[in-house]
Amino acid sequence: MEMKWSLNELYSSFECTEFINDFEKCNELLGEFCDWSKSNLSVVTSPTGTIKKYLDLSKKLGDFFEKLYAFSSLSLSVNTKDENATKYCDKLQMMASNFTTPNVQFKKYLGKLDNLDEVINSDNFLREHSFYLKELANKSKFLLSDNEEVLISKMKNTGSSAFSTLQGMVSSNLMVDIELDGKHKQLPLSVVRNLAYDKDPIVRQKAYSAELKAYKKIDASSAACINGVKGEVITISDMRGYTSPLEKTLIDSRMDKETLDAMLEAIKEKLPVFHKYLRTKAKLLGHKSGLPFYDLFAPMGDKEIKYTYPEARKYIVNNFRTFSDKLADFADNAFEKRWIDAEPKEGKRGGAFCYGIHSIGESRILSNFSNTYSNMTTLAHELGHGYHGYCLKDESTFNCNYPMPIAETASIFCETIVGKAALKTATDEEAFTILEMSISDSTQVIVDIYSRYLFETKLFEIRRDHALSVDELNNIMLEAQKEAYGDGLDHEILHPYMWACKVHYYYADANFYNFPYAFGDLFAKGLYAEYLKQGDKFIDTYDKLLSETGKNDIATITNMVNIDVHDKEFWKSSLDVIEEDINKFIELSEKM
Repeated sequence: MEMKWSLNELYSSFECTEFINDFEKCNELLGEFCDWSKSNLSVVTSPTGTIKKYLDLSKKLGDFFEKLYAFSSLSLSVNTKDENATKYCDKLQMMASNFTTPNVQFKKYLGKLDNLDEVINSDNFLREHSFYLKELANKSKFLLSDNEEVLISKMKNTGSSAFSTLQGMVSSNLMVDIELDGKHKQLPLSVVRNLAYDKDPIVRQKAYSAELKAYKKIDASSAACINGVKGEVITISDMRGYTSPLEKTLIDSRMDKETLDAMLEAIKEKLPVFHKYLRTKAKLLGHKSGLPFYDLFAPMGDKEIKYTYPEARKYIVNNFRTFSDKLADFADNAFEKRWIDAEPKEGKRGGAFCYGIHSIGESRILSNFSNTYSNMTTLAHELGHGYHGYCLKDESTFNCNYPMPIAETASIFCETIVGKAALKTATDEEAFTILEMSISDSTQVIVDIYSRYLFETKLFEIRRDHALSVDELNNIMLEAQKEAYGDGLDHEILHPYMWACKVHYYYADANFYNFPYAFGDLFAKGLYAEYLKQGDKFIDTYDKLLSETGKNDIATITNMVNIDVHDKEFWKSSLDVIEEDINKFIELSEKM
């Protein structure tokens, strides 16, 4: 079964006629877009027609650009040595910087309209995009002058974007020296990190030690990159008038601080429950001082659950079908049409992601599959992202951009479906293994994410004063892990370089890309609880909710299913679901 994705639905190559023509057409449309915006957005006249024309031009340009950039970026993600992919990513990023002026002019145009509501209500098309237009108008107060906005956009190409690209290249091409089976080997970082799931404890420990040692080859360059990115973020946030990068993230997330605080308080109160699980796992593995980091993902139980890639496909599709045929058919189609690149290899970036391409109504999924249960659930997770995009395929371009916290809802909902369906027919031995893997994943999404939030908060605080050294970065990561994991982990064997292997820290436009995972996990569990209560009639509600996520704020979306995200008790009730699994795991562990 093919484990490499097909990008032919975009372009067959960088040299093909379609790619070359579309690149030229995109440049041509960009020129028309900029010229029209300069002539029509400086003075407020005929607002209804002006807004509609802007949206029309923006969509035409955006569709061409999305296809070109998706092909270039996806090509680069599976082969970071691809010179054409690197070249066109750079060209397209520079091209994108030219979108800045018309985008800024349009936001300012909307901000000048005292009667924006009246204008929107005068036209059916504008009413359809009411949320989008009002959000842009509200954000106009954070804009700088046109020249400053253009300068920032262009400087990012040689600033944060360049730093992000550099760190991605050095980490994806990092070869790790490791001794396995009595032989010295050089393996890609992504392959070595996957050894954390190996059944052999000696392999896990060797992989951990080799991984940490390998980071020393790139830690100075990675530190320079993270300092460059975060320094730029602080400077621009201050210039725009945000109180902090976190405030900007919350505004972009369509989420208020009250929601974040309620969730984090609930998590902090429930951390001892996760510590209990980690201590239990440590005891089962023969550790007395908490779990060493290299055993954090150690598979548990004698029942080793492994999947070939075809078996993973069958397992996911069959279990998705317990929820709905629509979801199952979507996943099966993604495998059949080769939307997934699953095989680890040198030069391929680590981890996993789903890339939605709205202009062709498809997604592409990258994973590094190595036959484990966790790899299978990762596929289910990413297919959940793809399904979210599928539910939005009939929405306009401007109504399908959902905020980060909601982005994790469908993916974790799909993980929950797979895990719960598997437990229904599992023996005690199988349930022990499946529960442990599910709890391990939840520990990452809740506890490790909390440590990353603490780390990034401290990183921004210190970066305001000075650029951080490798030792400082390592130390604040260790302190964050100690606070989050408590006595669940052995404090002498942690992971100081977690900042060097998580790409989200290097995205200047996606700061605090940590708490959205916790939000998604807990919100998804709340949704799953509603599904259990309502049965099949919830399915249409769920699909409807996903289709609305691009044109509402979080509080409005969650109210659709009668969930109050300002209430700490909601978050605690979702955490209670995980606590039940932990208690069941501990109960089963006593029988093993």
